[in-house]
Amino acid sequence: MRFAVEAWDPSYGASVESELNESAAEVVLDVERPVQAWHPIDPDPSVRPPAAVLFVDGVRRVDAQVWVEEQEGQASPALCASYAAGAVCCCRDGAHLLPPEVRRGLFSTAPEADDIATGAGTYQAQRTDERSGVAPGQVLSSALQRALADTEFAAATAARGGHLAPEHPGADGDLDDLLVLDGSLRGRQHLPRTIGYVKTHHSNYLPPQLAAVIATLGPGQRTPAFRIEAPWRRHTWYLRLPCRPGAPWAGVVRVECSAELPAADVVTLASRSQVTLGRFASAEYKDSRAPQNLYPIAGLERELRRRLGDPNLLYRALRRAAVREREAQPVAVA
Repeated sequence: MRFAVEAWDPSYGASVESELNESAAEVVLDVERPVQAWHPIDPDPSVRPPAAVLFVDGVRRVDAQVWVEEQEGQASPALCASYAAGAVCCCRDGAHLLPPEVRRGLFSTAPEADDIATGAGTYQAQRTDERSGVAPGQVLSSALQRALADTEFAAATAARGGHLAPEHPGADGDLDDLLVLDGSLRGRQHLPRTIGYVKTHHSNYLPPQLAAVIATLGPGQRTPAFRIEAPWRRHTWYLRLPCRPGAPWAGVVRVECSAELPAADVVTLASRSQVTLGRFASAEYKDSRAPQNLYPIAGLERELRRRLGDPNLLYRALRRAAVREREAQPVAVA
């Protein structure tokens, strides 16, 4: 019996779902090549890596689940969460962290929700609307995810907004950089020279005869670029990172860029991703999600989680703030 072992730590799930959902999205397959000419594409030897690569990612953590008291003795569930986003610049000077964004929020559907001031920081109230047929916990989790996405966008914008010295290759005025957003590009596709980096696969966008090309990719090879029309438009391609032989999709990632780019620019970004991303692929003995969890992203995640603060300290601070608030309320006298 021949078999292959998934390289990822099982606690993270799998890089590819056991059964990919068949996407109902309309797909344009001949963006780069006609369907008949689909085959693995080797790296272009004339393409050079950018002078600076900016990796952007974010992390989130629920510090406490709380109840916001409303009128007539009612209470609504809420989340107190910490979240952060930042960027790592990899250039000729090495890898260095750009100033991260660290935020804390109270996510609730209650109109009475207000900021919670604690000794460890203030949780800013962020109200969201209830949604029919959607569990309250899911509504709050989605609101937290939107806030994290906004913070990641701020971090991505700041990475190109003059935080670097003028002579630095990633500073404004120098176009020789590449911005890599961990995850989908959705909502950020208008950023220039930017790609989205998708590590896990849940849907199959290609017909069977073209999906078979993915299994034949060698390290550093990619599929031709194609375009997904819905639920939102983007160009995309599959790329296999350097890894030892294994399952058919071992080391495969999906890379995205804006659907508004002309085909020539899409091919340029796809070719650049081939000569860039593999340089940062992780090894199994160092990372439990190798090779897809790139070293700069893994390091950025660790640093951002550290900056979220100690969860036990934050939880105790929230408990003290709740007691203090109750003690400050006037007591009704009969």
